[in-house]
Amino acid sequence: MQVGAVTPSSDALARAMAREIDSKEEGVIVELGPGTGAVTRALLHHGIAAERLLLVERDPHFCHLLHGRFPDVRVLQGDASKLGKLLKDAGVPKVSAVVSSLPLLSLGISLQREILRESFRILDGDGGSFIQFTYGLGSPVHPVLQRRLGLTGQPVARVLWNIPPAVVWRYGKA
Repeated sequence: MQVGAVTPSSDALARAMAREIDSKEEGVIVELGPGTGAVTRALLHHGIAAERLLLVERDPHFCHLLHGRFPDVRVLQGDASKLGKLLKDAGVPKVSAVVSSLPLLSLGISLQREILRESFRILDGDGGSFIQFTYGLGSPVHPVLQRRLGLTGQPVARVLWNIPPAVVWRYGKA
């Protein structure tokens, strides 16, 4: 349950998530749960500069792996539910998007709420996006949480060439 999948995200899923980020927009892109770096690699290939990426990973082994694979990308070891404090301590200014590979559906609703609250607190203005994928059929964010937090969500890509097939969702402030 500590890792959301038995295999890393496929290149097709990683590219689908990266396409949801405007490479020309200013601000930091925060990636939650980067694991082995499949989505990180796709974000870099999509044109996101390494200095704009900030990876937040809880597992120290993955942090070490990510430092080795992406030496120019900043990696913070920490919990996504404490995102605001992590970024404040790291001196991170404007955040334009959050890209999450966290297994939201397997997390308790209170932990989901904290991760989403923290994510939307650090996003710059109402235009910031939270990008999340799921293997489930519906939204990876519980509908009650969407209402309580004032979020809207919609599926933006279906990735059949992933094992298992996945759906990418984009969330924003209502």
